[in-house]
Amino acid sequence: MLPVAEARARILAALQPTGGETVALPEAWNRVLAAPVVARLTQPPAAVSAMDGYALRAADGAEGAVLRVIGAAPAGHPFAGTLGAGEAVRIFTGGVVPAGADAILLQEDATPGEGPDSPTVLVREAVRPGRWIRPQGLDFRAGDTLLSAGRRLTARDIGLAAAANHPWLTVHRAPRVAILATGDEIVLPGEPLPAGGIVSSNAHALAALVLAAGGVPLVLPIATDREESITAAAAAARGCDMLVTTGGASVGEHDLIQKALAPQGLAVDFWKIAMRPGKPLIWGRLGETPLLGLPGNPVSALACAVLFLWPALARLSGLPAAPPPFRRAVTGADLPANDGREDYMRATVSAGPEGQVVVTAAQRQDSSMLRVLAGADALLRRLPHAPALPAGSEVEVLVLTEIGL
Repeated sequence: MLPVAEARARILAALQPTGGETVALPEAWNRVLAAPVVARLTQPPAAVSAMDGYALRAADGAEGAVLRVIGAAPAGHPFAGTLGAGEAVRIFTGGVVPAGADAILLQEDATPGEGPDSPTVLVREAVRPGRWIRPQGLDFRAGDTLLSAGRRLTARDIGLAAAANHPWLTVHRAPRVAILATGDEIVLPGEPLPAGGIVSSNAHALAALVLAAGGVPLVLPIATDREESITAAAAAARGCDMLVTTGGASVGEHDLIQKALAPQGLAVDFWKIAMRPGKPLIWGRLGETPLLGLPGNPVSALACAVLFLWPALARLSGLPAAPPPFRRAVTGADLPANDGREDYMRATVSAGPEGQVVVTAAQRQDSSMLRVLAGADALLRRLPHAPALPAGSEVEVLVLTEIGL
């Protein structure tokens, strides 16, 4: 059986990012940039005030000085003249600093008054050159690369691109993923449940995972345990960037994925991995379409999806090939020794008394228990033949909420 890390490396090595497309700013959120974002303008375009107050020459801003106010500079309405000795301009946050001024007197440090010819202002606290002035280009300058290709865009990135005067961005196309659940025993949620039947949960959970990863899911009709049914359903995946099946991944009498799709051109790289939950896992290509065959067991299917499908979708979306982000933690309870398969225990995460991450494995780890998985917020990794560990020992954990699951 193939080790988990090698299986994932083979999957990622076989994938290439989708092509680029140009979309409007609101549609670019959570997409991966296919081309860098370069500033089209300088921000701020001129020196502006960071506060409400008065623009003046620092040389005139000694405590007790009385200056003549010759105009105003609200944001968006620059003062047209040049400020001279003994003069000040009323200015507001974001207003362009007038020519001749090099300091801002805060309005709370000023007392306005009336002079014989024009309004005046009394300086109650001396000013310093450059104080409360945001210089031209403080944030960025035209031609600066603000966002690099290969970055998944956040709401903050969208704001930056907009400020740099970009109404459109070039991003990688969201990967389209066809999801095929197989088995005579499964029915859609809400349908009558026949004797021996179970409700299909895998396809819907996987579709949600694809959405969370930035992909576009296409849930295909359930295929029965007949080769022609699987073949017909899989044909609907043409044009997608990946076909994900669930169920039928082993080699039992009713495990038909490989048998049904081999005549259609399925080339299998591997189909067994040394992990729990989820030993049967198919990776290959159906013609030009990458195929990931997950186990039918619900917990096994989701655990494998987190470890293999999630990084595969990141790669298709334009991100570098990388494993999920495991972090160090301490176990909140004793752990038994592990056997020869890499184990991913469903667990909850909490903060320890000194701020450390504490991860506590669920007492029951049966791979049929979706309720336990839904209540978990982490997968605790145990390497093959890991020894028993007492509570407080260091372990590796994948925090599901940190990757959006």
